[in-house]
Amino acid sequence: MRAGLAALILAALAAPAAAQLGLPGGLDPLGTVDRTRSAVSGAAENVVDRSVSGLSTIAGNAGQLAQDRLGRLRDFVAARRGSVDWDERHEPARAGELLLLDPDADSLARAAEKGFALIEQAGIADLGIAYARLSIPKGEQLARAIADLRRILPGREITADHLHFPSGAASGKSGASAAATALPKGGTVGVIDGGIAGSDRLAAQGAFAAGAPKASDHASAIASLLKGAGTTRIYGADVYGTDPAGGNALAIARALGWMAAQRVPVVSISLVGPANPLLARAVAAAQARGIVVVAAVGNDGAAAPPAFPASYPGVVAVTGVDGRGRVLIEAGRAAHLDYAAPGADMTALVPGKGRIGLRGTSFAAPLAAARMAARMGPGRDVGAVLRATNAEALAPSRRTGRGVLCMACRTGG
Repeated sequence: MRAGLAALILAALAAPAAAQLGLPGGLDPLGTVDRTRSAVSGAAENVVDRSVSGLSTIAGNAGQLAQDRLGRLRDFVAARRGSVDWDERHEPARAGELLLLDPDADSLARAAEKGFALIEQAGIADLGIAYARLSIPKGEQLARAIADLRRILPGREITADHLHFPSGAASGKSGASAAATALPKGGTVGVIDGGIAGSDRLAAQGAFAAGAPKASDHASAIASLLKGAGTTRIYGADVYGTDPAGGNALAIARALGWMAAQRVPVVSISLVGPANPLLARAVAAAQARGIVVVAAVGNDGAAAPPAFPASYPGVVAVTGVDGRGRVLIEAGRAAHLDYAAPGADMTALVPGKGRIGLRGTSFAAPLAAARMAARMGPGRDVGAVLRATNAEALAPSRRTGRGVLCMACRTGG
């Protein structure tokens, strides 16, 4: 579709000024990690299993949420030494390698002379993106290597391969049950997350990490919610597998390329991380091809850094509300906020665990995506779909954007 889709989305989502204040966002890079299980292989598995019952003890203390985030990140990186390292902004990324966008022979040769060896030169054909993976000189820290390579190749786009983390938890506690009987149903939604298991709506599943697809409670719960909301087809992309540095920007970008090849109209991403040039390009390219990207704002509160991909231009950013319509105390904010949807007091069916309770903005994003997908058909007009979604939203405010979607969608199928 035309390259101006991001601008179209921003225009179609025009709302009261209070909803567009661009307040600082909430990053949730390990909002549910259990420090005692930090040795578990695979970031997704380590992020989804902890009960969130302790959230009430922090009761909206933004400073404490931000401090907790930093502590969890430190534990995460320490437990994966050799697989994960800090970049120059002190964000977690894949250790030992960098990404060079739009590589050419001269740049690769100059980098190699300084000890940056070529691991892979490839592209994401369906998004028109070319990149090279380079190993850093032996013994050098990632942050220093980024600075060195940028001096060697001035003006070139060089980045760490940043990690992204799920922004919700499966608690094992039951929540309210209500069927989404009165809403339009159907459509196709892509889910970029861990591996999906137990869903009869799964049309195809792509693997973008070592050991993928590997069943994830987080992704399987999202698929259950989509079924309960009436979504007809789900395309899953596992960006975690068993990789201790799973959820990286390159994996998510490749997953978006796969979604484009499958002609998936709406993609839901319940992952958060720092801004990354490769992923920013991939999101923009997917939007230019007619894909609506929906993302969660994270669960680390307003004092944490902005959540990405929710903060990229044109991405539909979604926060979560509880069963009484109150914004979750731990919900973050992206650079902009579009909608709210149920993120607590709700349940999903997960293979091997039965019906479990959920909490987090992770589970709000796919419900918002389901509302958009239900209105999309052949020859769809994205602007009309978004305007219809705006009309459906309830109780718009600074904290809910254009309003709350899918309050009846609180039970996964």
